[in-house]
Amino acid sequence: MSNDLKQDALDYHAYPTPGKLSIELSTDALTARDLALAYSPGVAEPVKAIAENPEDAYKYTMKGNLVAVISNGTAILGLGNLGALASKPVMEGKGLLFKRFANVDSIDIEVDTTDVDDFVKTVENIAETFGGINLEDIKAPECFEIEKQLIEKCNIPVFHDDQHGTAIVTVAGMLNALEIQGKDIKTAKMVCLGAGAAASACSKLLITAGMNPQNIFMLDRQGVIHTGRTDLNKYKQEFAVDTDRRTLDDAMEGADIFLGLSGPNLLTQEQAKKMAPKPIIFACSNPDPEIAPAEALAVLDDLIMATGRSDFPNQVNNVLGFPFIFRGALDIRATRINEEMKLAAAHAIKDLAKLEVPQGVVDAYGGDPLSYGKEYIIPKPMDERLLNAVAGAVARAAVETGVAKLALPEKYKI
Repeated sequence: MSNDLKQDALDYHAYPTPGKLSIELSTDALTARDLALAYSPGVAEPVKAIAENPEDAYKYTMKGNLVAVISNGTAILGLGNLGALASKPVMEGKGLLFKRFANVDSIDIEVDTTDVDDFVKTVENIAETFGGINLEDIKAPECFEIEKQLIEKCNIPVFHDDQHGTAIVTVAGMLNALEIQGKDIKTAKMVCLGAGAAASACSKLLITAGMNPQNIFMLDRQGVIHTGRTDLNKYKQEFAVDTDRRTLDDAMEGADIFLGLSGPNLLTQEQAKKMAPKPIIFACSNPDPEIAPAEALAVLDDLIMATGRSDFPNQVNNVLGFPFIFRGALDIRATRINEEMKLAAAHAIKDLAKLEVPQGVVDAYGGDPLSYGKEYIIPKPMDERLLNAVAGAVARAAVETGVAKLALPEKYKI
């Protein structure tokens, strides 16, 4: 990042007032009567109604459109464990995206503990306040246990976006890339460099979408995760395959897909050249990918390439998913976000990329034509059609799988 951009980023967060969010009134507070209704004595009436019927909290408070964005700062972006307080700008940023793209209100909460039980208890004790919980920037493997426990303990959606948001957008782009390259997900062989939260979730959702688990070669710092290893935790054991491949060089031989969720410059041109014809590379390390697009395309002229960066084609960006996933879940008062809802979101994003791109979106991204193909496999975040497409798909899947408390709104019926 240039010095100018660094200063601009600091100024953006400091001015005109510190931070990126504020709380605004949603009703009148101009007269003595308004205040009597807002607080004492009028507030007693909704209090009594909620005490009698807890579901009335959705009728008389902001609960139904309020998401908690919660972190302990143990895995902040690509910066690592910098602590709960340092994660606050990121959590505020998540809140900005919720509001900007899906009109979802949110409160950021930074929990100053690395203890799983303490974290879970803290969130469990405040969960009644919210309509949903978005977990963020919590390191693996603790994030798996935290999410699992909170899903069990809370009757509102709990969603770790670093896992599932990444997975949903990745699967959407991957399905389109496979289609364009003429490959079948059931037989495609994938190398996944990285074995953390995002890698686990992406691989699981790809399996749900049809990929053969035996065709996934996942690597951690020790190499290929295989059945002969004795150093694997229970989360990595799920991806252990019976293979004699041990290194990245071995794994890349004949691979159809490389999925990078690890670190910068870890894939060489020589390794990329080992891939099968018409390969797919998703190099999602940020800000620097596992291999630069120019380097990969220099040795693979039939490649489809995606990264996590906005200055290259095919950005794998979580903002394509999480605001709209929560919008759909909140609108039908879902009790959880299940696998069917995640896959429905992925397919909605995938299908939107095939439609004609509105001129306003083209203009927002520099005016160059955008159409379904090797350099446009994923929609752009500014595409306003994402809201109804993704939220609607999520809401319909929730109703169909029995986790919705409300009927499907008319706006989501097709």
